[in-house]
Amino acid sequence: MSESENPSAPAETEPKKTRLQRLLSITPGDILRVALISVIVGLVLAAFRVDPRRLWVDFFGTIGEAWAEFLNISMDLARWSIDYLFLGAILVVPIWLVIHIVRSLGKRSP
Repeated sequence: MSESENPSAPAETEPKKTRLQRLLSITPGDILRVALISVIVGLVLAAFRVDPRRLWVDFFGTIGEAWAEFLNISMDLARWSIDYLFLGAILVVPIWLVIHIVRSLGKRSP
């Protein structure tokens, strides 16, 4: 059975590209994707107060400062969430206990 008779055989319509052609083939979708990822990374770096000018001058020092800022933000967030957890629990836990006790007393045993 020849290739033209076998319907499952892939038909080569495009010639194979060389490595250089594949390397240089950049689509508008690629450029848009890189731009979108750059904006997202820029927003994340701005949240950690990374200055792009200092990043070029002192890369590892800036990364260290960003890591320290990340840890500070994480600790502040943990402290904030624990404070509000306890504040809400003061009201929610007693109400939940009352509802739980009322529901359990209202059920009849078989």
